[in-house]
Amino acid sequence: MRSHILIVEDETRLAGLLADYLQAAGFTTHCLHIGTGAVDWIREHQPALVLLDLMLPGTDGLDICRQVRAFSQVPIVMTTARVEEIDRLLGLELGADDYVCKPYSPREVVARVKAVLRRARAERLPPPTADAGPLWLDDDSLRVRADGGTIQLTAVEYALLKSLVRAPGRIFSRARLMERIYDDHRVVSDRTIDSHVKKLRRRLAEILPPGQELIHSVYGVGYRYEVSEDERPSQ
Repeated sequence: MRSHILIVEDETRLAGLLADYLQAAGFTTHCLHIGTGAVDWIREHQPALVLLDLMLPGTDGLDICRQVRAFSQVPIVMTTARVEEIDRLLGLELGADDYVCKPYSPREVVARVKAVLRRARAERLPPPTADAGPLWLDDDSLRVRADGGTIQLTAVEYALLKSLVRAPGRIFSRARLMERIYDDHRVVSDRTIDSHVKKLRRRLAEILPPGQELIHSVYGVGYRYEVSEDERPSQ
């Protein structure tokens, strides 16, 4: 079954061009040219991924992303001509899985779409080991479970956590983590990975005991996942 991509883009010519390239790559597409009604369309049709322009008439892309994240973890790739770092970080903080700056090549967008969908469909992790601590990760649903409940992560958040969990105690530089979660090897600032880690810690705090920290900062280097002895699962 072919993945269905929703394109929310007010430039009709650009939307049509993206649709042509995505269809040539094996996807089906639907285009909306205003933000109004996009959230309802996503709720009703449940696309595999949303290509979402930031500057839209009606409801802008950030508001759409915020509303969608209240009920769905559908992968979202934001597109925009606004390249300021605060916009980039804000888009990711709201739960976007990727961010493409205009002008861009339609081939690049197709590659980003494929990469995000690959991350969302990653192979299921094996059952947690002692080193994995209190977390159970479900690759099919992008959910993480602990004794305090279950959370739903975005594809980027899940890929980040999975990379750390699979190598407990290993120190990952920010550059290495970016390679793990963005396989197109783009160049972004260190603040981007810091923003992802900050949000991931907040989400994990929802299901972990107060004060329990699994993702540790290593000053001047990066991050590591480490579980203390009293936080390991009982055998």
